[in-house]
Amino acid sequence: MKIIIIEDEKLTAKDLADTILQCQPNASILTILPSVREAIAYLNKDINADLIFSDIQLGDGLSFEIFAQVSLNIPVVFCTAFDAYALEAFKANGIDYILKPFTTESVAEALQKYHALKEKLSAPAVNYADLKQLLGSKKDLDTTAILIYHKDQIFPVNLRDIAYFYLKSSTVYVNTFDGRQMTTTKSMDELSRLAEPLFFRANRQFLVNRKAIQNASNYLSRKLSVTLTVDTPETITVSKEKMSGFLEWLTTDY
Repeated sequence: MKIIIIEDEKLTAKDLADTILQCQPNASILTILPSVREAIAYLNKDINADLIFSDIQLGDGLSFEIFAQVSLNIPVVFCTAFDAYALEAFKANGIDYILKPFTTESVAEALQKYHALKEKLSAPAVNYADLKQLLGSKKDLDTTAILIYHKDQIFPVNLRDIAYFYLKSSTVYVNTFDGRQMTTTKSMDELSRLAEPLFFRANRQFLVNRKAIQNASNYLSRKLSVTLTVDTPETITVSKEKMSGFLEWLTTDY
């Protein structure tokens, strides 16, 4: 059984590959593709694979873009931390899914479902462009989560529970309203795309939640100093160039 993994989180991809091989010892992982661009290039070749496990939110876009552009006869299992409306969309189109953080049991069930349906499987009549639009138009920040790595554990944290993201020495720290600090392997650019419009990229180091803003004041005449309701490791400043955008964002109700 030949399997392709599409996943931009290196640790998650390795964990998924190990779990698949644990559940299906005779399987082989053909490749791990970390982006929409690389997946399209790879899948446009004459690929002999039985199954694809694919994340949804990749660094350069949604994985639906891949399947909208590439004609495949390979069934897909989506690995997702997205909310219920997305899962209903998958069900309606006959697509299987496992929730992040996945377990050995959930991966085993997906593989069992594949084998049970293998004789009947054909290319699903799925409009991936419509699914991509559905995710974009119905994005629900109340239930959107990101994967967090903390003390050898991987678990999802809801965006609305996060006060700010902080970049220091190439590490992105996740700071929650209840005082927890964890890390994520996603870049600040990826997080900005995922978390808008609830979050604003104040500067290179800080991505802040609107609900965490306590006040803003003039700082050195050409910048704004932003104070949050939680402690921060250093002063958060907004440049003159970003000031109008920040103030507009601050007064808009999301």
